[in-house]
Amino acid sequence: MSALSIQDLVVRYGHGSNAMVAVDGVSLTVPRGEVVGLVGESGSGKSTVARAIVGLAPVASGSILLDGAPVPRRGRRPVQMVFQDPQSSLDPRMSIARSIAESFGPEIPRAGRAAEVARLLELVHLDPARAAARPGELSGGQRQRVAIARALAARPDVIVADEITSALDVSVQGAVLNLVRELQRELGLSMLFISHNLAVVRYVASTVAVMRGGRIVEQGPVEQILEHPEHPYTRELLAAVPESLRSAS
Repeated sequence: MSALSIQDLVVRYGHGSNAMVAVDGVSLTVPRGEVVGLVGESGSGKSTVARAIVGLAPVASGSILLDGAPVPRRGRRPVQMVFQDPQSSLDPRMSIARSIAESFGPEIPRAGRAAEVARLLELVHLDPARAAARPGELSGGQRQRVAIARALAARPDVIVADEITSALDVSVQGAVLNLVRELQRELGLSMLFISHNLAVVRYVASTVAVMRGGRIVEQGPVEQILEHPEHPYTRELLAAVPESLRSAS
């Protein structure tokens, strides 16, 4: 895994007087082998940051670097994204095996793809026998596990996870978060984990950045931000978290 560095990122839509700045001078680092949380309410710009990292949003200025070099936009994609809604991110016409295999690089020979699909499904705690199933035959939590397996299939240096539990039932959110923690320990994942929920970020991340109005207003170690928030907006987000979740580990 590698370190991801975002420096003075600006994302602007439109031109002239009609231009809208969605991200305004964001700087953020995801160290090698760590999970960094990016938290904020809907419309804060956090998902736009995610989309800019993987080339899906226009970068007006600033830089996005992987181990000090620009993130390549052609050939192998070293940064992979897991989207919020697995229902829309997986092709309903394709089998699970085919969806995952699409992400394989040339280092996985055709003859070995079935075995690699099975390994990845086991890694995300899905029965390899479901490889022939289509997304519509799976639950929301199972589809999100497939989406994570597909991202891992590309053998990325960094994963960007954008609100990956918010579209799931509360009963399965914890299982997916546990999976993220497990994968981070086992694989040493470098991950930018995006959420509107500080309690969720606390569970998986070591550091957190708080975003509002396209800017980062506060960042630091998760425990420090939770126990001694300095910005009023951070305190507002924290106040929305039940006390029981605030102290959970």
